[in-house]
Amino acid sequence: MTAPASPKMADGPQEEPDAGGGLDRGVLAVAGVVVLGAIMSILDVTVVNVAINDLAREFNSPLATIQWVATGYTLALATVIPITGWACARFGTKRLYMISLVLFVLGSTLAGFAWSAESLILFRVLQGLGGGMIMPAGMTIMTQAAGPQRVGQVMSIIGVPMLLGPISGPILGGWLVDDVSWRWIFFINLPIGIIALLLAGRILKADEPQPAERLDFIGLLLLSPGLASLIYGVARGAEERDFMLTEPLVFTAVGAVLVIGFVFRALSARNPLIDLRLLKRRSVAAASGTMVLFSIAFMGAMLLLPLYFQTVRGEGAMSAGLLLAPQGLGAMVTMPIGGKLTDRIGPGRVVLVGMAVVVASVAAFAAVMGADTSYWTLGAVLFVMGLGMGMTMMPTMAAAIQTLVHDEVPRASTMLNIIQQVSASIGTAMMSVLLARQLSARLGGGSGGEIGSTEEVPPQVMEKIAGPMADAFQHTYWYAVGLIALAFLPALLLPRRRPELRSVDTPMPMH
Repeated sequence: MTAPASPKMADGPQEEPDAGGGLDRGVLAVAGVVVLGAIMSILDVTVVNVAINDLAREFNSPLATIQWVATGYTLALATVIPITGWACARFGTKRLYMISLVLFVLGSTLAGFAWSAESLILFRVLQGLGGGMIMPAGMTIMTQAAGPQRVGQVMSIIGVPMLLGPISGPILGGWLVDDVSWRWIFFINLPIGIIALLLAGRILKADEPQPAERLDFIGLLLLSPGLASLIYGVARGAEERDFMLTEPLVFTAVGAVLVIGFVFRALSARNPLIDLRLLKRRSVAAASGTMVLFSIAFMGAMLLLPLYFQTVRGEGAMSAGLLLAPQGLGAMVTMPIGGKLTDRIGPGRVVLVGMAVVVASVAAFAAVMGADTSYWTLGAVLFVMGLGMGMTMMPTMAAAIQTLVHDEVPRASTMLNIIQQVSASIGTAMMSVLLARQLSARLGGGSGGEIGSTEEVPPQVMEKIAGPMADAFQHTYWYAVGLIALAFLPALLLPRRRPELRSVDTPMPMH
């Protein structure tokens, strides 16, 4: 198969620098632009989550409706991500990245002016159409700027907003909602987006779009609706805490059938929307398998922590966000180290060490998370978990991208972003269902129905329910431990050597 066309830099292909070197000033400037855009799209998910209850009151809307402020954004992401690889080749990465920023900022501004729940959901979908292209386009820009020999360091930089977003988002969102206005969780993207646009126009190299293959419309009609239907079904199943109800079951089944149909299409078409034949390479397949299992388990487990602080310990949204900060600090320590080690010794060893640390941390939560566990103990475990995360997620992505040539990077980064997005959605839905069932089993009847802050629950009531609720969280965490442990199997196949020095246009052999 002929590799899909991809935009070339105006100066032409360049030789890769020595792997032992760090990132030069030009690459770091590009990284700053990409991270600025990624911060907006990732922060926006967690910032909005803490405002859901306030939005329900503001628009006098039931929680089942206002939840679509978050879910509609996710569905838009799933719909637009598949075309990003093709669009990078057709329009050029710089142009596509700037278009994505414009759509995201426009959607954010309109969302801040929303007058009803329906209008807010619509503008959030517009936001998602831009946000879905920001991350894969940014990864492509960074990888092509630095080259495969420095992908580990590149991934460690891109990973900063991915790890810090779930931590800083609740803090920022809680402060804006409590002390300013819910509208500013959207307006805050306006100045950040304008700065990102100005820097992108000034710093990113002008790339010349190349004649791309015709867009695989059949693949698009299978994959985008399939992903949207699958995520909708999973979200509805989690909302109802029963995936076997007619509506979530039908949407999940239809989505699964369409995605499976896309797989057959991608393996047989001459120029598929996403080149699944890249999975024939052991490193790409191993990285994808590791990412699926790890994202389902870890992203689901991370959903439990703020809920634990808000329900069992009675903390508010902002306090819960602050209590999660040690994880971000731990990740900041190891991410640059993990990136350099990935480039020098290969990602396999780095990922295995990181995953071992994460498994031990999640198991520690399952063992010690009680109704009165010291915050110092929980903070220490979170810090260690962050150390492990800094050596896991982005080195796993680097393991796949390091083996690819220039033309393959856009579609590969698109595929990896789809895998991560869908896996995270499945993980959060799965863990929320498991937790709700555990709470119902321990508190009786429908007690697990509504999970929210217990700040205003009388102390005498909390004394009775805090212990059983903590037990429910502990039991649910053991499922996460098992899933992360399973991720070791594909991780054992990740490459344990640094990639060979080569030009960006030199073909890599199939493994």
